Amino acid sequence: MIDCECIEGKSEREKQIDEWLPINSDRSAKWWYSTFHNVTAMVGAGVLGLPYAMSDLGWGPGVTILILSWIITLYTLWQMVEMHEMVPGKRFDRYHELGQHAFGEKLGLYIVVPQQLVVEVGVNIVYMVTGGKSLQKFHNTVCPGCKNIRVTFFIMIFASVQFVLSHLPNFNSISGVSLAAAAMSLSYSTIAWAASVHKGVQENVQYVYREKTTAGNILNFFNALGTVAFAYAGHNVVLEIQATIPSTPEKPSKVPMWRGVVVAYIVVAFCYFPVALIGYWMFGNEVNGDILISLEKPAWLIAMANLFVVIHVIGSYQVFAMPVFDMLESFLVKKLNFNPSRMLRFIVRNVYVAPLHHVA
Repeated sequence: MIDCECIEGKSEREKQIDEWLPINSDRSAKWWYSTFHNVTAMVGAGVLGLPYAMSDLGWGPGVTILILSWIITLYTLWQMVEMHEMVPGKRFDRYHELGQHAFGEKLGLYIVVPQQLVVEVGVNIVYMVTGGKSLQKFHNTVCPGCKNIRVTFFIMIFASVQFVLSHLPNFNSISGVSLAAAAMSLSYSTIAWAASVHKGVQENVQYVYREKTTAGNILNFFNALGTVAFAYAGHNVVLEIQATIPSTPEKPSKVPMWRGVVVAYIVVAFCYFPVALIGYWMFGNEVNGDILISLEKPAWLIAMANLFVVIHVIGSYQVFAMPVFDMLESFLVKKLNFNPSRMLRFIVRNVYVAPLHHVA
């Protein structure tokens, strides 16, 4: 369903393309779609590294940075939601369209597109590796006596799932996958902090910086800032998510979108703060870079958490890949004049997933 104000004055081919491209082909999303798309985009396996980041930051700076990051990113996300329709009669459905409005038709593309592609393609590669490693951890936990299998093969299994899911046509078609991913992120986060509470404060726990030198502690501090910043990612797909929500002058899309964002950020708080604070409280500066490794037992619970991570990054991969699919398909049909078709989409998405698998 395309908003009438978005197709007025367009040729038949332009209308056909708009109805085919994955970002704005279906504008029937509800406000809760915004919730689980944003949760899926933001809450990643990086949450499991927050206790380790806390050990490099310390109690005072760590808690302050977590809270400030939550507030600042919520505020900047609100700005994105407001800017989606800041020009009357026009929707900035894609990040680069907002960049073109701000910097000009060509300069906006040159500034925004490379950065957006680096983030989204980079995240897809990271999630492919994370999915493979988590699948390997699941296998090794449930079958400790089995023959050791290289992580490469698990990445291949993960990639095979993406080859299938990547052919879902648009954002709304992956809503079920995204909902499952959001539920899994909340589940493995809950397992992480609840199992930490069950394990209790470790004997001789210490909350001092682990490095003995000032330079080492400064380096770890900045590394921890990067971990927290990565945990609060996801803004680069906000406009594309909002593009799937219907909008009229009487009921602009920013209202349901913002409602979904607020609920998403409540979920984010429930995921991040307990894992970061309780994990650090229980293990101190001996906490591992992945809190699940520090927990070790019970094996069945750790295996379940790793499986939840796999399901989550499967959905996250799709949320970050959809804008890339849209860019590639837009370029082919608008600049190279290919006809929008299922075969074109089939080729484009396979060609995207295959090289990323080899890089991972």
